[in-house]
Amino acid sequence: MSQPITAKPEAATTPRAPARPRALGVAPLAVGAAILLAAAAALYWTTRGPKALGFVTQKLTRGPIVRAVTTSGTVNPVITVPVGTYVSGVIVARYCDYNTPVKKGQVCAKIDPRPYQVIVDQTKANVGVAKAQLLKDKANLVYALAAYERNQRLAPSKVVSKDALDAAKSAYDQGVAQVALDEATIALQEANLHAAEINLGYTDIVSPVDGTVVTRAVEMGQTVAASFQTPTLFLVGTDLTTMQVDTNVSESDVGAIKLGNKASFTVESFPNRTYGATVKQVRQSPQTIQNVVTYDVVVGAPNQDLTLKPGMTATTRIVVDERADALRAPDAALRYAQSATAALQGGPTPDLAGGAKLWVMREGAPRLVVVTPGLDDDSFTEIVKGDLEEGDEVVVGEETKRSSP
Repeated sequence: MSQPITAKPEAATTPRAPARPRALGVAPLAVGAAILLAAAAALYWTTRGPKALGFVTQKLTRGPIVRAVTTSGTVNPVITVPVGTYVSGVIVARYCDYNTPVKKGQVCAKIDPRPYQVIVDQTKANVGVAKAQLLKDKANLVYALAAYERNQRLAPSKVVSKDALDAAKSAYDQGVAQVALDEATIALQEANLHAAEINLGYTDIVSPVDGTVVTRAVEMGQTVAASFQTPTLFLVGTDLTTMQVDTNVSESDVGAIKLGNKASFTVESFPNRTYGATVKQVRQSPQTIQNVVTYDVVVGAPNQDLTLKPGMTATTRIVVDERADALRAPDAALRYAQSATAALQGGPTPDLAGGAKLWVMREGAPRLVVVTPGLDDDSFTEIVKGDLEEGDEVVVGEETKRSSP
């Protein structure tokens, strides 16, 4: 019996072994290890190394201390007079413009006078009529008086009746009353004439003061109407060589400001120039804006070169108190409070009551000194009384230092 023929299995393919990586060099490994050790040492000394407490100090000095109130305001002329019109009409002439120097009584504009001239002429005619009527009634009075006197003489002889005498008396009395009425009418018409002449004069818009025109609000041909509120046609500043700054001072600061306090201010047009000034007025009228109460403090300043213009915004500094040569300590020294670490290093804190406390470096350690403070300008405080002198080192803060192992 024949054997089955079986196929030879193919030889299995053997996979290729991966290539071995190249061995790292010894030198780079050593450098990396050294860097790690250095970082670990730095971290140790930063977080767990020994610490030492140091003090930040400043010296006591002598110098000026100035307490001031800083605020903003607007530059205005000392006196500004609005020039309006009492009558209505069309502007037919204008003689003044911006910056025009004017004198008291100078005509700046003119309203058409013709309607008012007509009223003057009519009133003059009415006065003439009233005077003519007076002359006529006076003549009638003379006749009535003569008739009454004649009837008086004839009445006893019964030539005229009693009724005729009474009629003559009545005519005379009416004549006297009519003359009085005519005189009153004349007075009334003369008053009307005077009022008409005044209104005619109001057609000339004149400056009431000497000064300079600051604002002009009228043009040729414009119709102005004088009703309940007089329209302002011109605004005249009396003297622009002297200006004032109307400042808004808060209610918390206004109590310290007095008349005559020195002040200074700057304006944006001349930021490098400081104008000297003086407090002229502290007004009692409050101004409330968004629940903030302020008061108008008027600061006067000379303006001989006319560099200050009305309406400029001024940043004002008002001096309320000052010391020319004071022993002064920085405010940070008065605010410094010794920490627990400083207390442990420097020993227990003495219990000193009253006054303000300053820590002063004495023999390398802080010592507490009680002082009487004076004027404060938000940077330095005057030392009125205390065991201190110029050049003493006062503590204003603490700093932590790392000491070597």
